[in-house]
Amino acid sequence: MRKKIVIPAAALIAVLAVGGVLAVTHKFPFGQSVAADAAAPPPTVPVVGGVVAQHDVPIYLDGVGTVIAYNTVLVRSQIQGQLVSINFTEGQTVKTGDLLAQIDPRPYQAQIDQMTATRDRDKAQLANAQANLSRYTQLGDKGWATPQLVETQKAQVAQLQNAIKADEALIDAAKVQLGYTQLTSPVDGVVGIRQIDIGNIISPANTNGLVVVTQIEPISLIFTLPETVLPQIQQQQLKTKQPLAVVAYNQDNTINLGDGALGLVNNQILQATGSIQLKANFPNKEHRLWPGQLVNARLLVDTRHDGLTVPASVVQQGPKGPYAYVINPDHTVETRPITVAQISEGQALIDSGLKANEQVVVDGQYKLQPGTHVALLTGHAAEEAKAQSAQQAPIP
Repeated sequence: MRKKIVIPAAALIAVLAVGGVLAVTHKFPFGQSVAADAAAPPPTVPVVGGVVAQHDVPIYLDGVGTVIAYNTVLVRSQIQGQLVSINFTEGQTVKTGDLLAQIDPRPYQAQIDQMTATRDRDKAQLANAQANLSRYTQLGDKGWATPQLVETQKAQVAQLQNAIKADEALIDAAKVQLGYTQLTSPVDGVVGIRQIDIGNIISPANTNGLVVVTQIEPISLIFTLPETVLPQIQQQQLKTKQPLAVVAYNQDNTINLGDGALGLVNNQILQATGSIQLKANFPNKEHRLWPGQLVNARLLVDTRHDGLTVPASVVQQGPKGPYAYVINPDHTVETRPITVAQISEGQALIDSGLKANEQVVVDGQYKLQPGTHVALLTGHAAEEAKAQSAQQAPIP
């Protein structure tokens, strides 16, 4: 009985020992240990980096304005007549004096011919009256003609001379009327939509006229800024003694529409809105500004020397305000509160929080937390990362 009991106990001890070894081997394969897992390096996050640049930065004041034509003229007829020709195409660029339309000139030419004939008749009568006056004067000197006859002839000569002057004035007036039969452009500009067709009778009573000619070279922009910036503008005007530069952009600030100069600060503040109106003039040689267009105006009021700038995508918004991810020498990141003076043309001007030549994260911030290890991407890989980040970034 004793031998039967001892043998199974020994076998049981051996089985337990083997099971323990197998359990340990399964839990830590290939000789790994818990300490080895703890010593594994943390994962790195690929990001696009940039450097804080230091250079002169222009300071702009941003406003919204409307483009207005330098001159807008409604071409109307000053006489009545039938349109016999239209000499422009809608939307055509014209110069001052270009013929736009022709009114039938024949009635007005006939008036000139009639008045010219009357003048020539009066001239002939004047020549005869002057000859008679010369003869009467000679006869009067010899006592063969009465003084009354000489005076009467002198009055006749004077009457005819004045009649000729009146004829000349009527001819000049008729020539002016004849000139009105040609409707010409009063300014350089672009013609709009034609308001009347050939063959119709046009007159001064036609309120729509013939066409509107709009001068767009140069062109003006009226925009508004808060009244609080007025002292800054006035100070800069006194400092530079030159018109301040103004840049016009489209509504999403992606296209530069033209560079101009400030021409006027309006003489009163709009109390209803607490703003001041300003007017800028642009050469507009490329016709990128168009009357009635709503644009963004940027007024250059100063230049920040040795300013610090970073790409606009560096600036992140948090509960406590803007911040940026700064890359430390050990390739970890930290969040740094920053103060932004302005964001212009994709660059942010930093007032505080960053130093020149520091490395910052330009793209890939949504994957980061303070202390995260990062790997900087360059070249084509950086471009791909930006595109992927644009697709994966959470919608704010």
